[in-house]
Formats: sequence, structure tokens, C-alpha cells
Amino acid sequence: MSLNRRKARETAMMALYAAELSNETLEHILETVIKPRLQDDTKLREFANALFLKTVRDSSELDEIVSEFVTNWDVKRIATIDRCVLRLALTEMMTFEDIPTKVTINEAIEIVKKYSTSKSGKFVNGILDAASKKLTEQGKIIKKGSGLITKSLPRS
Repeated sequence: MSLNRRKARETAMMALYAAELSNETLEHILETVIKPRLQDDTKLREFANALFLKTVRDSSELDEIVSEFVTNWDVKRIATIDRCVLRLALTEMMTFEDIPTKVTINEAIEIVKKYSTSKSGKFVNGILDAASKKLTEQGKIIKKGSGLITKSLPRS
């Protein structure tokens, strides 16, 4: 399933990239980017659609999170692919409770290494690692499901 999910994540990244660089409607991007690449697998297409749409919807909030971890650097100056991958990974961490944070980060690193620069993997890893710690402390990342270790909160 992981390689299939990676294809869905890559497709969502391509859709987000298309949305960043074009004036096309979200519906058009869903129909021309996501649907053709994932037409044979309804579950993966639904995952990619949800990931893409939630990321677009929350892009301002996601950019605020990223900006906390890039010192003296405007989020808009981050390479477009890197910015898309960061947004998607943050969305996945905060929205999909059944996907372990480490899996999301590792997938983001692999995707950005494939589609961006040689330095992008370390850059994305550093931001996502720091962001995941802070978001977990803030209660914005909550993971549930089989195979996930959840820390119980101390009772007060």
C-alpha cells in the first residue's frame, strides 16, 4: 500500500503545483491531474483528492506553520515543489489520524528528493521534524489506529 499511497501523494503534489502555477479551477485540476493518474483506484483517488483539497483550503495556515521554522526567509521564496510538499505533509500529519507522522515525513523526503533539488530532502526533513514536535505539543497532531503508539497524557 505504501508505494500506492506514494503515487497518490505525488499526484496530490502535482495537483497542488498546478494550482500554484495556473489559474485553473480546483475541479479542473482534479479532473486533469488527479483523476487520470489514479483512475483505477478509487481509494487512492479519494485520498489524493482529500489531501489536495484540504491543503489548498488551509494553505495560509500551513504557510504560517512553515514560516515559524524558516529563519529570515519568506515562505513564498521557498522552491514551489518544496513548499507544496511541506504543505501536503503538514496537512497529512494534522488530518489523517491513521498515518504515522514518521511515515508522512519519510514520504515527503522521498518525494521532494525525486522532484526537487539535492538539498531539499534535508530542508524538508528539518522543517517537518520541528513542526511535528510543536504541533504534537499543541495537540494539533493526534494519531489513532492499529500500529500507532500513543502516549498517554499525565493526569492532573
